Amino acid sequence: MVLNDSGLKNREPWVGVGFELPEFDREKVRENTLNNPTWLHFGAGNIFRGFPAALQQKLLNEGKTDKGIIVCEGYDYEIIEKAYKPYDNLSVLVVLKPDGNMKKKIVGSVVEALTTEQSHWQTLKNIFANPSLQMVSFTITEKGYSLKNANGEYYGDVVSDFESGTEFPRSFIGKLAALCYERYKSGKYPVALVSMDNCSHNGTKLYEAVSAFAKEWDKNGLVEEGFVDYIDNPEKVSFPWSMIDKITPRPDLGVKEMLEKSGLENTDIIVTTKNTYTAPFVNAEEPEYLVIENLFPNGRPPLEEAGVIFTDRETVDKVEKMKVCTCLNPLHTALAIYGCLLGHNAIYEEMKDEQLKELVEKIGYEEGLPVVINPGIINPEDFIKEVVEVRLPNPFVPDTPQRIATDTSQKLAIRFGETIKAYQKREDLNATDLKYIPLVFAGWLRYLLAVDDEGKPFSLSPDPLMDHLKNITEGINLGDKGPFDEKLKPILSDSSIFGVDLFEAGLADKVLGYFEELIQGPGAVRATLKKYL
Repeated sequence: MVLNDSGLKNREPWVGVGFELPEFDREKVRENTLNNPTWLHFGAGNIFRGFPAALQQKLLNEGKTDKGIIVCEGYDYEIIEKAYKPYDNLSVLVVLKPDGNMKKKIVGSVVEALTTEQSHWQTLKNIFANPSLQMVSFTITEKGYSLKNANGEYYGDVVSDFESGTEFPRSFIGKLAALCYERYKSGKYPVALVSMDNCSHNGTKLYEAVSAFAKEWDKNGLVEEGFVDYIDNPEKVSFPWSMIDKITPRPDLGVKEMLEKSGLENTDIIVTTKNTYTAPFVNAEEPEYLVIENLFPNGRPPLEEAGVIFTDRETVDKVEKMKVCTCLNPLHTALAIYGCLLGHNAIYEEMKDEQLKELVEKIGYEEGLPVVINPGIINPEDFIKEVVEVRLPNPFVPDTPQRIATDTSQKLAIRFGETIKAYQKREDLNATDLKYIPLVFAGWLRYLLAVDDEGKPFSLSPDPLMDHLKNITEGINLGDKGPFDEKLKPILSDSSIFGVDLFEAGLADKVLGYFEELIQGPGAVRATLKKYL
């Protein structure tokens, strides 16, 4: 069993070992797509293949569309050369269920794989010039929207000769803006640019990045006068908001071995020179959510029939806040901090830890739910229940507290600070009554000492504020007695970290009290959790 077009011609061996196969004429779909493309996606990583590509496959299997997806990678070109081309753009989606069962599906909805290199530039220009193009979607991570290069230089001053291509935009967003200009010149055709990245108000971030280039080029006389108006007109170019949620970790060695046992021959896990982990397969959890603002000026595929929820911008915002501020991300961060302190190396293991399981339940159900705004399309209590009972305990979705602890200083304000602010606004609630969110903050301060609950040093996960934070906590050791209010005031009063000044919010003393208990020697972290949970 070899993963390519010719290897799929004999379907019997695949079906015999439980693989779901594409149920459409892939060659015909490829021809239809290349002649009149409707969907181009930027970002060829695991989340794309494990989610949007599988959605389109469902529509193709059911005869609800006759077009596939063209994918383009704008950062790590090796993904296309090593994980797409050798497999004729096919991939294996392995859905990992909590009971140990796995669903294996060959995804064949991707019919062409490109890069933003100059060798593919004319092909991309042709796609953008085609009136049939309805949506361009993105999973490029939040860093992909940057207007500056690694040296901090602004890309907007690049001079691009759009006609000849002799001067080539250097940044991804510069290239995207140039392609939008191609569509403008070809007939001012409408299109939706749909960010599916896991960041707040993602459509606005994408708009601001593209618009910055359009305005810079307009200022320098490099584009026709109406191009800026075209980008600014949502009836021509829309930038819908979206919320995406599906855990797709790095390719797992255990999944690779399982696929090999079922007879699949070419399952190499690939690590590119840019340190991207990829493979011809994607392992992912079963739960998935994609909510998109229904703003598509040139139409769109009927993705609602594959489970996507289309709604208005206000509802997308509520769903995102529900997930990021209450029902998932705060629980992840709490597990990350205390998991590192208690020597855990897997999230699912932490959900077997009585105190940690109770901690996330209390953060979600007791402190988060009272102030969450119900978006109406997803019930917050049901969402938390699925997170706590199905998603986090799934042993077949490998994720680590050490990975999730990355950049914690950048996450606390949105993941916990918004809840504190909501308490402050309510007459029937008082932020000073919060017990478990302050316990997470105190745990993070204890984490910064880089010593676990057994007294052993461990490596802190990367964080842009790490040097600043360590300078403040330097000199605090296990067994020290307080008060620590003056020493830790620069952190606890920093509203950019917590979303609020914890002294002004009346929570600093509680955090400091917990912190002093957490540092009273080996075993103090466990003892403190047992005391308050």
